[in-house]
Amino acid sequence: MSTSDGRTVRVALLGCGTVGSEVARLLTEQAGELAARAGAPVELAGIAVRRPDKHPELPQHLLTADAAALVESDVDVVVELIGGIEPVRTWLLTALRKGKSVVTANKALLSEHSGELSEAADAGGADLYFEASVAGAIPLLRPLRESLAGDRITKVMGIVNGTTNFILSAMDSTGAGYAETLDEASRLGYAEADPTADVDGYDAASKAAILASLAFHTRVTASDVHREGISGVTASDIAAAKALGRTVKLLAICERVTADDGTESVSARVHPVMLPRPHPLASVGGAFNAVFVEADAAGELMFYGQGAGGAPTASAVLGDLVAVARNRVQGGHGPRESAHANLPVRPMGQTPTRYHVSLDVADKPGVLAQVAQVFADHGVSIAAVRQRDRLSMASLVIVTHLAPDAALEATVEAIGKMDVVREVVSVMRVEGEDT
Repeated sequence: MSTSDGRTVRVALLGCGTVGSEVARLLTEQAGELAARAGAPVELAGIAVRRPDKHPELPQHLLTADAAALVESDVDVVVELIGGIEPVRTWLLTALRKGKSVVTANKALLSEHSGELSEAADAGGADLYFEASVAGAIPLLRPLRESLAGDRITKVMGIVNGTTNFILSAMDSTGAGYAETLDEASRLGYAEADPTADVDGYDAASKAAILASLAFHTRVTASDVHREGISGVTASDIAAAKALGRTVKLLAICERVTADDGTESVSARVHPVMLPRPHPLASVGGAFNAVFVEADAAGELMFYGQGAGGAPTASAVLGDLVAVARNRVQGGHGPRESAHANLPVRPMGQTPTRYHVSLDVADKPGVLAQVAQVFADHGVSIAAVRQRDRLSMASLVIVTHLAPDAALEATVEAIGKMDVVREVVSVMRVEGEDT
């Protein structure tokens, strides 16, 4: 069987690193099966790499250093695995406007320019698929975009960065500090030579923007996402979480927030949280990813699996490639962008959160009452208090109820200025049921 214009589906592959090399291998080794699934032969027409001489393992007649020319050539689908913004953005916009479908794993590009890319796809009558951009091999984006299209999603919360999850899991199991655990992650290959994008939350923020956009039918960019990394998480924070029956995870949290007047907005944030150990996400260890979805009709759903790596990510890329190839064979299109809700993005300061606050305070009568009064003055309700005396000082741990994040931040700042408070030892947000 051939495509509607009588040709096989010709594929341009941009980038041939860890994921790209797996895609090239699978396209060659599984050509027969892919053709059967797509309904037509899927042919690798060219591979754009920066230095073709560095890839002796690839068919030399397919290699080129001119990605722009390959995109302009007689191909039907462009698979982009280079990453970054420019010149990739220009290449993909060109492809889409010319009617060439695009499969990409580029989370940074999608988190800032998905609207522009979707408009180009509409203009050219092409498909834009990007399952591999979030959570590697886990089928996540397509369920959000298609399977749950008839439901009202209220919250998407997940572990979407394997490096940070490996570090925090190791800190939890060994009691080691952040710096030494990061060194171990680097030694084992779980952390890049420059881990900034992972440990400072940039990678997770890009993915949160994509998740929020799909879940809430609203364009959300990475710059809309509140971002905090894990470099400030200490062994003491991990120990405090354990004492509360919790563990610390870096979560991407996207939720639909309804104000008192009934108006709705979207909150998108990435930061460490203390999570109850019975929660499904708490048991996700190592470099695995998992995303927890809450919807009105479907209830609670969990997606779990390999979040990165050449073969797992290539699996998601090939799944998208088969889908767009099948669409071309049948003369149709996949789902288009859905941004009809157009909800405003709620600033972090107005987002309801809960805090775990650990204080070193003077060991004398009335301290707890004074601290509690500061919380009350800022309109923050206390859910639980734990106190432990040691020598001339006392340790005071307070967990709050939900309150606007700005009110909680102001409360902590005011408490830090109190004469009876020696030190604000740690502050971390809390997710899950009341403690």
